[in-house]
Amino acid sequence: MDEEYVEAVLSLVEQVPPGRVTTYGTLARAVGIGGPRQVGRVMALHGAAVPWWRVVHADGTPATCHDGTAITHLRNDGVPMRSEHRVDMAAAL
Repeated sequence: MDEEYVEAVLSLVEQVPPGRVTTYGTLARAVGIGGPRQVGRVMALHGAAVPWWRVVHADGTPATCHDGTAITHLRNDGVPMRSEHRVDMAAAL
């Protein structure tokens, strides 16, 4: 995986403030290369040092890695939730 691409994705994730989220697809469009799956791969391999839980699927479901701790992180950040396991994308994106 290209290091410039990895750094571009991680840099954007670091800019997502508490209480907000972005999606894998939005990050891919912002970087201008690849798609949601490529961003997901970057996050899986290199995302531990950034607020990875602020990157969610387009339908508002959070990542399932890290033993399902994304929900706890999102709640601690004050991210509006639509249901127990889904982000309110209209309010949080």
